Amino acid sequence: MKIKRNDTVLVTVGDDKGLTPRRVTQVLDGGERLIVEGVNLVYKHVRRGHPKSPQGGRLRMEMPIRSSNVVYYCESCQKGSRLGLRYADDGSKERFCKRCGTSVGRVSPPRETYAEK
Repeated sequence: MKIKRNDTVLVTVGDDKGLTPRRVTQVLDGGERLIVEGVNLVYKHVRRGHPKSPQGGRLRMEMPIRSSNVVYYCESCQKGSRLGLRYADDGSKERFCKRCGTSVGRVSPPRETYAEK
């Protein structure tokens, strides 16, 4: 999957649809599931003596959502858009916004075979 940790995403499906752009805190299952801050909040009931909550009670925590339910939020477009992969002039692979074409970040180191001459 092209969405990585610390990317900003928009939720497009579900109860949290239409919220302001949120940050991805964790990528699970090889990119199939994401934990997004403030999205898909649930209560977990814990017994007394649990390390996170010694007195017991209900913990509010974020659960994973499918990566197909979010779209990358481009800072330059100020909209949600898809991401693509392309080779840069130096031969490194980078992610880019398909709406405006701006580079989002490098994915792999430069390779001589893909460098522009």
